[in-house]
Amino acid sequence: MTIDLHTHSTASDGLVSPEDLVRLAAETGLTVIALTDHDTTAGIGRAAAALPAGLTLVPGAEISCSVDVPGGSISLHVLAYLFDPAEPAFAAVRARVREHRAVRARRMADLLAADGHPVRWERVAELAAGTVGRPHIAAAMVEAGLVPTVAAAFTRDWIGTGGPYWVGKEQPDVWQTLRLIHDAGGVSVFAHPFASRRGVTVGPDVIEQMARAGLGGVEVDHPDHDAGERRRLRGLAAELGLIVTGSSDFHGSSKPQGLAAETTSREAYEELVDAATGVAPVTAPPPA
Repeated sequence: MTIDLHTHSTASDGLVSPEDLVRLAAETGLTVIALTDHDTTAGIGRAAAALPAGLTLVPGAEISCSVDVPGGSISLHVLAYLFDPAEPAFAAVRARVREHRAVRARRMADLLAADGHPVRWERVAELAAGTVGRPHIAAAMVEAGLVPTVAAAFTRDWIGTGGPYWVGKEQPDVWQTLRLIHDAGGVSVFAHPFASRRGVTVGPDVIEQMARAGLGGVEVDHPDHDAGERRRLRGLAAELGLIVTGSSDFHGSSKPQGLAAETTSREAYEELVDAATGVAPVTAPPPA
């Protein structure tokens, strides 16, 4: 089995539609793919309807949250797998996060426009076929010639944390997030926890606390983890009894890694599925 448990579609900030994503997954040789768009399950039904024979779809979402540490707050992402998408408490929180994400993105676009930069909210909304976010602001900035790449927009000169056009976001704390995932029958996996190239990361103490609060696993093999970060995470997961996953974090051409750039073992996948009580993986119906 070839298993990729972290991908994005146009339902959030990916560049490939849910339908094309599952087709590409089958062409790539994957046998299991998880669709984990940011704070939304809007693409799951579309992906399931287009699922090729031989490919299994794991419904999921990547949840934006934060944790308070001495000196401030750190944003982090938790992957939620196989939860009941209709469970009302979790559904309401995801909806609030998406709503604020749009408000935040519009405010950033308005700040850019107020300084004379040719970024229009209408164009940002067009670029975001699904959940709008900073990547769509960055794409509009590239299109307008303000920056050469999306990565260049995510700096302190522009819309990076603390930059002149950055706006903070509202999101649940990690403890609420872990409870919501569990109560909806899902399994939680900490996404790219030691990816220091992305910014400030939490220490092992926070992961230990998360494990006690119900965290199910950690994403060890990820394109943004170097060899040392993977080694430390793998050891920590063994100490804490956490499932170890590997994933591409595929977004399409906006990021260099392709599908199956990193993968999860069959044993870890089966452990994750066995731990879930919300919904089951989806397989394509047999041909008529």
